[in-house]
Amino acid sequence: MKCLVITYGCKQNENDSERIKGVLASMDGEFCDDEKHADIIVFNTCNVREGAANRLYGNIGALKALKQRNPGLIIVVCGCVTAEVDVQQKFKQSYPYVDIVIGTNSLHKLKDMLNEVLQKNMHTQDNSHTITKNKHAAIYALDEDFDIHEGIPQVRDCKFSATVPIMSGCNNFCTYCIVPYVRGRERSREAQNIIDEVTALSNDGCIEVTLLGQNVNSYKCPSTNINFATLLRRVNQVKGIKRIRFISSHPKDFNPEVISAMAECDNICPQLHLPFQSGSDIILNDMNRKYTRTDYINLITMARQAIPGLTITSDCIVGFPTETQADFDQTLDLIKTLKLDMLFTFIYSRRSGTKAAKYAFAMSKDEIKRNFDELVKTQNEISNQINQKMVGNVVEVLVEGVSKKNEAMYSGRTPGGKIVNFKADKLDSVDNAASLIGTLVNTKIISANTFAFIGEQV
Repeated sequence: MKCLVITYGCKQNENDSERIKGVLASMDGEFCDDEKHADIIVFNTCNVREGAANRLYGNIGALKALKQRNPGLIIVVCGCVTAEVDVQQKFKQSYPYVDIVIGTNSLHKLKDMLNEVLQKNMHTQDNSHTITKNKHAAIYALDEDFDIHEGIPQVRDCKFSATVPIMSGCNNFCTYCIVPYVRGRERSREAQNIIDEVTALSNDGCIEVTLLGQNVNSYKCPSTNINFATLLRRVNQVKGIKRIRFISSHPKDFNPEVISAMAECDNICPQLHLPFQSGSDIILNDMNRKYTRTDYINLITMARQAIPGLTITSDCIVGFPTETQADFDQTLDLIKTLKLDMLFTFIYSRRSGTKAAKYAFAMSKDEIKRNFDELVKTQNEISNQINQKMVGNVVEVLVEGVSKKNEAMYSGRTPGGKIVNFKADKLDSVDNAASLIGTLVNTKIISANTFAFIGEQV
């Protein structure tokens, strides 16, 4: 049984896909890269921005002819997009050949659902009648409960680096964000289950873990009430784990206790992703972010003082409906003031069901696009200036593989999460190249640009 899993979205979606692959592997599934050879195709998709949902619909639409030629093909859709009622109706009306629609918190039901469809297909003799017969008859498992379901098998995409969810859902209800509606309210995993998972990963050769949550700083163990800072310290004690990262943090909950844990634990990487979204207090209030511009600046200042060489990245939305030119100018001033290492910038995407979806726009699309371009240009200049200061330094790189842009070089990341492409002295054979992947290599930075470094192995 050949299986293809297609993933759009964030690290949470990627981790969900590893569990989807685990379920498929437990059914003797083998993985392929070509939909024409697949017996099962799973789309695991994000709904945070409109683009990901549109890509999903386009790709599912393209499978109609393939399903007609191969009625036994099983098409599964999961991810945040399945939680919207209008989307569920869209599947029934426009994509009747989809077999399973399943929510992000119902993956423990996936195996039974697949077995049900396989049984149904075995009893369908008239292949030409399959799509009509199954019209509006897809199996749905939407998220009626939001319990934490442990023990779902996983097929890890990487041997030496792994993501570990510590919580799911969100209670913040930012006015632009669909996540609380599609992933539910915050619920945290038991701390011991997290430690056990990290320990098992270490025993299997993993040396880097990234702790995942929509807002990791609000983590609280259900049975012991230990907080995120304490959890970080416990993960830091797991033998064999050399690098610990976490995403994402929310400024309203990021606190001195977490900063102290980062500063005092040897294995926690000097990297912080702390989204500010806007530099205007008016827009932050309209977004329901629950902190001010000054609060954010103070947090960055405190973190930099405690953790030398800290890499700081952030998210920023341009063109929030109520944003005026004066509001945008404050955002531009904020990035010039703070000089962060990198910024993930997005033009506001209206999501049905959120409060901001009802707001009227204060600026035109052309004005928003002009501001977006200016923000990106300004941040790229800042990122390049910061990176140039690294030239000549020796950094420890976790080798991830061959560079995507130059097959003669190898690529990895610094403790701060920055990409380094380098040619190592001992890579004169494929075996030597493979032996470096997943190891820590000292590399001297010889040149830099906005997004990456060129180095040489020391």
